[in-house]
Amino acid sequence: MTNTPLLQSDRARPWACAGAVILAAGLYGWALLMAEETWQVLSLLILAVVATGVAIKTGFVRRVERDWAASETRLNRLAFAVLIALILVLSGAHFALLMISTVLLYFVASLGLNIQFGFTGLVNFAGAAFFGAGAYTAAVLGTMPMIPPILILIAGGMVAMVISLPLLIPIVRTTGHYAAVVTIAFGVLFRTFLEVNEVLGGPQGLMVNSMKVFGWDFYDAPSVGGLDISFYVNYALLAAGLAALVFTLFRRLERSWIGLHMDAVRLDETAAACFGISVKRTKIQAFLLGNLILGVSGALYGMMISFIAPASFTFSDSLLLVSIVLLGGVGNPWGSAVAAVIVVLLPEKLQLLQEYRFLLFSVLVMLVLLFRPEGILSRQLRNFFPDRRSDA
Repeated sequence: MTNTPLLQSDRARPWACAGAVILAAGLYGWALLMAEETWQVLSLLILAVVATGVAIKTGFVRRVERDWAASETRLNRLAFAVLIALILVLSGAHFALLMISTVLLYFVASLGLNIQFGFTGLVNFAGAAFFGAGAYTAAVLGTMPMIPPILILIAGGMVAMVISLPLLIPIVRTTGHYAAVVTIAFGVLFRTFLEVNEVLGGPQGLMVNSMKVFGWDFYDAPSVGGLDISFYVNYALLAAGLAALVFTLFRRLERSWIGLHMDAVRLDETAAACFGISVKRTKIQAFLLGNLILGVSGALYGMMISFIAPASFTFSDSLLLVSIVLLGGVGNPWGSAVAAVIVVLLPEKLQLLQEYRFLLFSVLVMLVLLFRPEGILSRQLRNFFPDRRSDA
């Protein structure tokens, strides 16, 4: 009887702890983006490490996980609202908005890799090549005014998917490190093709026209009451919308029968085939869909930075995308969001890490694989009915 009021309180506010974490994360993100001095950034990093350690020791993390399982949809909406609020608050900060947009687009790209890595177990070390295919598609089609930019984004994904078709035969016939070698070779060939192709600018690269929606050029800063607003706010809001769309698709796929088949193939291909699951078709679906998402995010990235070159889509850039997936937790989209911040934002805020960022990320990945193979945030058990609650 004494536990009844506590249970009623928990049911009345099953999202309170997780909601507080989301709001705190938004405030922390604002502080990190606005920090300019090295000691300020380091102090914020130490604060994050200490707070995480205290949360783990006190069991607060488990409470947040329970809250999230009970009210995931509501909390996802709150997280998106906090993101939009953060973008609007920083609407006059060019660098901060550029960082937010870049983090979001790398997050979207990592969701595509997570469909391949986390769901199906397909190893893809050519993520930067498919990301670059979308960017180059935007550069070429952007010179044709009759094509709407929204269609260019879709075309970027389609091109990335089409150039991955020759890889389907070796991908479905190989596993593990053999498949990894295939994708590495493709990434090298893609960069070589760009460097020797003068039509695509060769090693000098290409200019990319900006995004235009209903006649509005995203390079034109919006004017609201005479306030100084950065034009990057346009790209940040669009990247946030794209991230929300792909995140929703990711969750829907995870809870569908297609996602269940992908999990079965990842865990045991032989057992999956014995239960009537087409292993080849499932791998093809995951590989093409993942590359489609990579291409779309790459197309928007190219429009945002306005200039692309083969040096922007190297094997090392593919490793950055892979490190986001591994650090965040294979199959966990929120872990990828945290890892994208670490991989993209921290080297920019700590300039002393710029020249050693690949060394740093390599060490981090090795430490994660040794001491926490599931990543920063491990993937939760499959739940087809997230809104169903027990009456016990």
